[in-house]
Amino acid sequence: MKPAKEIRVGNIIMVDAKPFIVLRSDVNGSSRTGFTYKWKMKNLLTNAPLENVFRGDDKFDVVVLDKKPVTYSYFADPLYVFMDEEYNQYEIEEENMGDAINYLKDGMECEAVFYDGKAISVELPITIARQVIYTEPAVKGNTSGNVLKEAKIENAIESKQFTIQVPLFVNQDDTIEIDTRTAEYKKVVRN
Repeated sequence: MKPAKEIRVGNIIMVDAKPFIVLRSDVNGSSRTGFTYKWKMKNLLTNAPLENVFRGDDKFDVVVLDKKPVTYSYFADPLYVFMDEEYNQYEIEEENMGDAINYLKDGMECEAVFYDGKAISVELPITIARQVIYTEPAVKGNTSGNVLKEAKIENAIESKQFTIQVPLFVNQDDTIEIDTRTAEYKKVVRN
C-alpha cells in the first residue's frame, strides 16, 4: 500500500477493486492544511474515465503489470494484433493503444502489457527510427531562429498518418529518430 503522495502519473492503482492508470495528477494545498491530489484516471478494463480527489495519506494498492515482448502483426478493425515468439496472438483495442498507433509498423517489436491474463495495452521503445514520407522543402532565407516544419512519417496504418515537427534541413525520404514519449524529433539517422 502506497500513500497518494507517492503515486505518480503512469502508476496503476486499485480503486474500488478495479485497476486504474493515473493519467494526470494535480496537487493542491499546503503543508499546514495538508495536500489533496486530483487525479484523472482511466479504468484499464472498460476505458471509462474517472476524476477523483484524494488526501495525501489515502492509501492505494499499486499494481505491477506483466509485460511480454511482442511483434506487431496486423490491424483487424477495431483490433490491433500482436504476436509473441511462441506465435500466440494478442488483440488490443484501438482506444487502449494510445499514441502507439502513430508509430506502428509491420514487424515492429514492442511490449504488450497484461492485466489478469489479458493484453490491455502496448509499450513502445523510447526512441524509434521512421522514414519521412512527406515534408515541404525548406524555403531559402527562412532560417532565423529554431524554425520547424511538419513532416509525415511512415506508419503501418495509412488512415493514421502522423506528423511531427522537424527542423528545416530534414528532407523527404530521410530517416529520423523520434522520442515516442514526447513525439519529438531527436536527430537524422545517417546510413
